[in-house]
Amino acid sequence: MKVGILSVAHMHGYSYAHCLNEIDGVELYGIADDNEARGKKASNQFQTKYFKDYHDLLKEEIDAVIICSENSRHKEMTIAAAEAGKHILCEKPLATSVEDAWEMIEACKKHNVKLQTAFPVRFNPPVQRVKQMIDKGELGRIVSIRGTNRGQNPGGWFVDPELSGGGAVLDHTVHVVDLMRWFMNSEVKEVYAEIDTVFNDIPTDDCGLLMLEFDNGVFASHDPSWSRCKTYPTWGDVTMEIIGTNGVVQLDAFKQHVMVYSDEDQKTSQEFWGYSHDLGLVEDFISCIKEDREPSITGYDGLKAMEVALTAYQSASFKKPIKL
Repeated sequence: MKVGILSVAHMHGYSYAHCLNEIDGVELYGIADDNEARGKKASNQFQTKYFKDYHDLLKEEIDAVIICSENSRHKEMTIAAAEAGKHILCEKPLATSVEDAWEMIEACKKHNVKLQTAFPVRFNPPVQRVKQMIDKGELGRIVSIRGTNRGQNPGGWFVDPELSGGGAVLDHTVHVVDLMRWFMNSEVKEVYAEIDTVFNDIPTDDCGLLMLEFDNGVFASHDPSWSRCKTYPTWGDVTMEIIGTNGVVQLDAFKQHVMVYSDEDQKTSQEFWGYSHDLGLVEDFISCIKEDREPSITGYDGLKAMEVALTAYQSASFKKPIKL
């Protein structure tokens, strides 16, 4: 199977490229990026072909693409890939508006190609263990959930509203909301949020607090931010506390790490040693194509998680809860 990568603007593109090279029977056919310096550097690193125009890569005999462009370009690339008959794994957030996300989903349906949203944390072993506990009823009825996704400010196009579509709240809400939806098979019905910029001098938000009510009556809070300083030992976290009638579970998706104190780098860092959930995501994408099945994380999943983040911005603007 031959797979291309459309842009490496998002840093996850490099991880997905590594993953493709680890899977037997899969070839990273090429990388397309209109930023020539960035694209050539990546293609040289992974010893693959470079394409300045992603349309040229779509003309090649490839089976699928992974889209890691700026958020605002997800729609155009997804529709172009669908029209070219290529299956698609699209980086999160799926789009920058609900309308664009629906257009992407419909285009893939029309051209009979698969659209998977990149939510790799679903493949994190501790996360999957919690999912099993909930499905087996070990926690009883879920009452409430508290989540966090706090990280460092990535800078660059991430803080350009026209390219990103939002700041930390959009970037760091979708992962955790997707997990909440997946754990409970329930949708968010109301969002109240407070959003601000307090940690960085940037034109987008860098912190927020979301209060969510689900269809099943569960209340949840979520703390998405770019609050970690540059010298913090790790990029960020994904944590959840899930309270049920039979017990409480605390989840730390990146707890499997060692602390490294480096005289050479003059810094302390957390080095993750656990299973690569990026690899789990890419393997799942490849297998859904080979087995001709529905992706385990659909475009609709990406839309619903993104919709919550976008509704949070509306709530913060109007200073009131917003129903979805």
